[in-house]
Amino acid sequence: MILQLNGKQIEWAKEKGTIQDLLEFYHLDQKIVVVERNKEIIEKKNYRNAGLCDRDVIEIVHFVGGG
Repeated sequence: MILQLNGKQIEWAKEKGTIQDLLEFYHLDQKIVVVERNKEIIEKKNYRNAGLCDRDVIEIVHFVGGG
């Protein structure tokens, strides 16, 4: 399956998967993030049920502290 992730095309090895799977793969599942799939923000409570499809466009924004 091909996904566009933060502007880059990636090949996702799973035939099926969820936003949660993607976050776990990139070690972002314990971070505060905002996820957008095909220009629609996905609520955190729906990450496990939000399936990925071929050619989905995913944007993940995570916050970095500093000052």
